[in-house]
Amino acid sequence: MSRILLSRLIDLVVVLFGVSIIVFLMIRLIPGDAVAIMLGANTEITPERMAELNSRVGLDKPIVQQYLVWAGAALRGDFGTSLWTGRPVATEIITNLWPTLELTFLSLLIGAVLAVPVGCWMAQTRGSGMDVAMRIGAIAGLTIPSFWLGIVLILLFSAFVPGFSSLGYVPFSEDPFGNLQRMLLPSIALALPILANLSRLVRSAMLDALGQDYVRTARAKGLSERTVVYKHALRNALIPFLTSVGIMTGYLLGGAIVVEQVFAIPGLGRLILGAIAERNYPLIQATILVVTAGFVLVNFVVDFLYIVVDPRVRA
Repeated sequence: MSRILLSRLIDLVVVLFGVSIIVFLMIRLIPGDAVAIMLGANTEITPERMAELNSRVGLDKPIVQQYLVWAGAALRGDFGTSLWTGRPVATEIITNLWPTLELTFLSLLIGAVLAVPVGCWMAQTRGSGMDVAMRIGAIAGLTIPSFWLGIVLILLFSAFVPGFSSLGYVPFSEDPFGNLQRMLLPSIALALPILANLSRLVRSAMLDALGQDYVRTARAKGLSERTVVYKHALRNALIPFLTSVGIMTGYLLGGAIVVEQVFAIPGLGRLILGAIAERNYPLIQATILVVTAGFVLVNFVVDFLYIVVDPRVRA
């Protein structure tokens, strides 16, 4: 197992290195002159001022040298200074990180936890009217955009539950009830496509598992249907489920960017969009790198769980 984990760690480092290069190069393809934008519309833009600011932010150096300086500092936890606020980029990210993590966690919790019993039920009732209805509902859940669902939920709750707080963000430590109340609707909006996708996956995997010889043997021994389904069949059905959960986490991180805008949540999504509009190089690079690193780390954890659940991988 240690050899497999070491191999996964090496892959993780290689992926992060490749992503850092891509992020560093891609943001420099954004149209517009970052230095002119930083100087602002109310400032007289002269070649001297542009050259001075270029030198101050390091944009006058060769691009390879720029990358090496940035990557070396990032490895030490120094992502530079925000070009607009003057605050350390790491501080900006930490300030906006928790709302995004909480939204992602709650959405994944709702979607993944509900997907297992729903998928098992769909597999057990295969061919019935309930199975068909739930499959149609799952397809609908996959096609509904999260931001549109979020807007509909806001309208519905404002009409039928006027006192319900659905916009903004309150830290859990300050007001637990207010925090969960404001995070409920965005979590549901993000979780619905996850629930629809994973429940269909669990249904398919369960149908395959229930047709295996070891399941027939378990039934022949007189075990209850509940034991057969949830103890024997579900263990093998969870293998593709775990893999998809890692992929869905990346989807949630991306979807949170738009949903945070809809619900006015001050998370990484709003931070990234603001940084792109301002051409804030250090903040864009660091934020995208942190989000990508989170996605890669989640997949590393999923790989580890995959090894634990499926002994064949350790062979």
